Amino acid sequence: MMLHPATVHFAMVLPIVASVFGLIYLFTKSEGMSKISSLTTLLAALAMIGVWYTGNEAGPQIYDFLSEQGQDELIEHKTLGLYLAISIGAIALLKIVGCKMKKFGLETLAVILLIAVTATTFAQGKMGGELVYNYGMPFKSYVIQKTLKKASTSAEQSESSDEKVELYEDAIYEIEAFSQKVDKVYGNPLVQEVQNKGKE
Repeated sequence: MMLHPATVHFAMVLPIVASVFGLIYLFTKSEGMSKISSLTTLLAALAMIGVWYTGNEAGPQIYDFLSEQGQDELIEHKTLGLYLAISIGAIALLKIVGCKMKKFGLETLAVILLIAVTATTFAQGKMGGELVYNYGMPFKSYVIQKTLKKASTSAEQSESSDEKVELYEDAIYEIEAFSQKVDKVYGNPLVQEVQNKGKE
């Protein structure tokens, strides 16, 4: 099961929280809010780095289950994720240094850059959603259709009823095996588990 889908929400929410505290600090200029915004920025950076790591681990697992266009977008998603992790890490460092040295200018720059990174994170999240729903699931349907079409073509060429039945049974088995493999990679409940729950 992939950890990426479970951890990605932290990388979406924490930069927003850090940005809000950063803006509050810019208006209040209080030392306490400076420390709070620096801490939340650091947490956001750690979350982003962690999510990039889990995504880096998950990428190779789903690569073969994507169309060619989806595979290209996966590479772009991975690259942008790395840039975001490096950027927000540098921003957190800048914010902490500004807090320690009590340099309002440095902290202001860090907050502005953080807001820009946060906005880019939404684009990154949209891309991640497209990988699953626009490329991953349609590709799964394509494989199922291709398997059934292949079985249907072979069955039409066969004159034996038993052989036709066997061809379709093999196709169903192949589809179930493929579906379970995909569900396991994406962290979805396995087909067998769902069927067992339905019988209870």
